[in-house]
Amino acid sequence: MILLREGERMDGKQEKPQIFSNVQEASERLDAIIENSFDGIYITDGRANTIKVNRAYETITGLDRADMLGKNMEELERGNVISVSGSLMAIREKRVVTLEQEFKTGKKAVITSSPICDKEGQIIMVVTNVRDLTEIYHLREEMGRKKQEEEKLRQKLLHVQGELFGSRMVAQDKNTLDALFWADKVSGLDATVMLLGETGVGKEEFARYIYQNSRRKDGSFIKVNCGAIPPNLLESELFGYEKGAFTGASKNGKLGLFELADKGTIFLDEIGELPFDMQVKFLRVLQEQEVERIGGSRPVKIDVRIVAATNRNLEEMVKQKAFREDLFYRLMVFPIHIPPLRERRKDIEPLARLFLGQLNKKYGFRKEFTFEALELLKEYRWPGNIRELKNLVERAVIISNEDLIGPESIPVETGERTLKAKKRKKEKSTSIDLKSELHRIELQYMEQAYKTFGNVRDAALSLGMTAPTFVRKRKQYAEENKYQVPNRKAD
Repeated sequence: MILLREGERMDGKQEKPQIFSNVQEASERLDAIIENSFDGIYITDGRANTIKVNRAYETITGLDRADMLGKNMEELERGNVISVSGSLMAIREKRVVTLEQEFKTGKKAVITSSPICDKEGQIIMVVTNVRDLTEIYHLREEMGRKKQEEEKLRQKLLHVQGELFGSRMVAQDKNTLDALFWADKVSGLDATVMLLGETGVGKEEFARYIYQNSRRKDGSFIKVNCGAIPPNLLESELFGYEKGAFTGASKNGKLGLFELADKGTIFLDEIGELPFDMQVKFLRVLQEQEVERIGGSRPVKIDVRIVAATNRNLEEMVKQKAFREDLFYRLMVFPIHIPPLRERRKDIEPLARLFLGQLNKKYGFRKEFTFEALELLKEYRWPGNIRELKNLVERAVIISNEDLIGPESIPVETGERTLKAKKRKKEKSTSIDLKSELHRIELQYMEQAYKTFGNVRDAALSLGMTAPTFVRKRKQYAEENKYQVPNRKAD
């Protein structure tokens, strides 16, 4: 007995599965498939007479199939029922034709007309597929608008960079530009601004930028360091006093800093150092826009824009009852976080060059940083932020004996290699292998190019190399210098 699997014939070949039981069922099922297709389907015979139109075609085009069935495409074109017939083009050119069309429904579609030929190569039918791409077109338009908005934002940020107060701020890193964008957005309003960031990140420069671009730029800009004024003098400095208010007081009295800032901006630096008992009086200034001098009997109305700054965690201080919760929320109307220098690496080099340029102008020097010196500055973590960078640049200018400032004049520690170790290594070397030195320098440039562009092809192009040469040399030079090329994703 020979057992056959289902569908297997005696000769070992597979029979085609029977989908339909008869021609009538096949016709009905195929009609159902066409009718329920998401895409519009339009079928003509070989002479462009309409023989089939599905529901999706009616929905997309807004045309009624009853007005089209049996009609020739040339007739429909002449009657402006359709603007152009892909079926006619497919019959005339004997090829697949693809068109883009927009219909009276407002829908946009891609139309593909495919001729079907018999064994003799004669076209017996043309099947046209109509795919609704309205949503895709909308997404494309939306992406276009987004790109325009991004370009406007980029231009605005470039404008922001050009308008930086006193040219003392540098903003090339995206993180810095983000903070500047929010500063620019709020500068034209009178909202209270809270600048948050570590010591030395440039909070005062941000405050000056907000003032310089505000409606109060013609008024005064008063800076108050809340942590530098002794607590027993803070009230009289901020709010002023009447004559004879206390022993040693001026006989004419004194205006407080809030009154001096009237119609202008007051910058309250280190607001987290404000004594707890002073916070109540300060809250009144924010809420009522008025101050009461020491020894005074009536409040004085003021019109002041407040910009505050701190390097402390005020939210944690509120939890510890070291800072008033109501004052915290009054100050946090518009907080702006200013990133530390280690999070804005692209700003390090231009800042260093800015400070060096200022020192060159001041002392009549013509000093410049070497490539290695700049790389060293970029690798350092800068716990003291911009303030530390400025001081270090001045120190390097003093230490260096030549116009070129090398890494030996920059006393910072980066990783395991310190400046002294580099110097000792240099002193121990009695001769130079020129070939190895050139390879080392070329490797530095290749690594820098790779960091900049993020892929081999563009990095190689920037150095005038082919990609295979770039990969080969990079591997070779890394091995010569016992340098492990970082594992990166394939380009």
